[in-house]
Amino acid sequence: MPIFTPIPYEDFVADVRVIAAALTEDRWQPDFLIGIGRGGLVPGAYLSHATGINLLSVDHSAKVHGFGDQLLEQLAAKSGQGRKLLVIDDINDSGRTICYLREAIDDAGGVSENVRFAVLLNNVRSAAQVDYWSRTIDRSITKDWFVFPWEAMAPATTHEEDAAEVPERIA
Repeated sequence: MPIFTPIPYEDFVADVRVIAAALTEDRWQPDFLIGIGRGGLVPGAYLSHATGINLLSVDHSAKVHGFGDQLLEQLAAKSGQGRKLLVIDDINDSGRTICYLREAIDDAGGVSENVRFAVLLNNVRSAAQVDYWSRTIDRSITKDWFVFPWEAMAPATTHEEDAAEVPERIA
């Protein structure tokens, strides 16, 4: 049975503020934030309010064939036109989502230097690298399944099912 670790709302807000501060200090400024569904939508909305940068979204978690891919193609076109995009998600754990998004945008003609990634929690052992993060974890040490404030609305069985889909992260 995995250890479920809730992230308090106050910690979530502090994490968003860390990323907002990092963006303020950086010369690279995104034209759009891209919240990745589901985990990046709430952080994306908060970061949009904190920075004043417009938020777009792509639903990756629903896995509706073609739907998210069409949006990724539109984002690739924007990056090809010189628009800077910051993709935000809740956690960079295995890196699977970030690698998929990066590859899909690149394959659709996106310009990689115009696309960056931000997460609240960054696994230092992930297959993907991100540009901005608030806190780091090391999956070789930390096996907890993190429950973000918006996920607290789901029944405990949902968390158990989600964790069971990727046992290598928590074993």
